[in-house]
Amino acid sequence: MNDYHERLTNRLLEHNDQLSYAEARTWIELLWEDFESTHAKAGRTYKGKETTEKVLVQWIDHHGSKLHEVLRENKKYKEWFEKKEFYH
Repeated sequence: MNDYHERLTNRLLEHNDQLSYAEARTWIELLWEDFESTHAKAGRTYKGKETTEKVLVQWIDHHGSKLHEVLRENKKYKEWFEKKEFYH
C-alpha cells in the first residue's frame, strides 16, 4: 500500500506546491480511505488497489492544484488537519 500512497503523494505534490509532503500524504490517505469505504457502503464489488489508484490519479490530475482550497472547507477534513496541526 505504501507504494501506491507514495506515487500518489508525489503526483499530488507535482500538481500542488501549496502542500507540504505530510499534508499531501494525508490527503492521499484520506481520499483513498473515503473512496474505498464509499464503494463498500454502496455495496459495490471491490476492484482492487489498482482501481483506487486510477481514480485518485484522475482526481489529482483534475483537482490537485486546488485540493488544499476545496477540501479544507469540508468540516471533516478541516477537523482532521487541525488535529494534525498542519495549519491554524
